[in-house]
Amino acid sequence: MMQLFFASTSAYVRKVMVCATVLGLADEIERLDSAAHPVVRDDRIAAFNPLAKVPALRTEDGICLYDSRVICEYLNARAQGDLFPQKGEARWQSLARQALGDGLIDAALLARYEFSARPPEKQWQDWADAQLKKVAAALAAIESQVSDFSDRPVDIGLIAIGCALGYLDFRFAGLNWRTGHPLTAAWFAVFDAHPAMAATRPHL
Repeated sequence: MMQLFFASTSAYVRKVMVCATVLGLADEIERLDSAAHPVVRDDRIAAFNPLAKVPALRTEDGICLYDSRVICEYLNARAQGDLFPQKGEARWQSLARQALGDGLIDAALLARYEFSARPPEKQWQDWADAQLKKVAAALAAIESQVSDFSDRPVDIGLIAIGCALGYLDFRFAGLNWRTGHPLTAAWFAVFDAHPAMAATRPHL
C-alpha cells in the first residue's frame, strides 16, 4: 500500500486525493498524520521529503515522491489514466492551468502565513497585500478561460484550479471571490459537487 503524509487542510493534499479518487486509487493510500508548518519542522514528513512539506508519498517499492505535481502524475501513470494529456495543445493547456491553480494556492498560503505564522511585530501588510493581488490576477485569468472548462475533474489543470478555489472558500471566505467572477462561481458550484471533490473538502 502507498503511504501519504496527509493534512485535511492542505489544498495540495486535496489535489492528490482528488486525483486518487478519480483514478480509483484512494483505497490504496494509507494516510499518515502530519503537522506541516512553515517554521516548526515535522521530522516525520522529512522521512519522505527532505523539505518536510506535504504531500509526500512513498510507493510500495519505497520510492519517495513530492510535490503534488509529481505525485499526481505518478498516480495517473499507475492507473493508466488520462488526467495528463500526452501531447499537443491539450497537454500544454492542462499544465498551464495546473500552474495557474498551484500559483493561486501558493499566493494565498503566503498571505495566510504572514499572519498565522509570523509574530505580530514582524508582520508585513504590504507583503500580504501583494500576494492577494496575485490571487486577484489568477481569479481574473480563470474567469477569462472558464467557459471552456469541463464541469468534471477530467484533467490536472481543472483539478488544481478547483482545489485552489476551495482553499479560498476555506481560508479566505472574507474575500468573497465570487463577486466579480460570476462565470467561475457558476462553474465551481457544479465542479465542487463532483463526488471526488465533495469527498476531499478541507476541514479542521
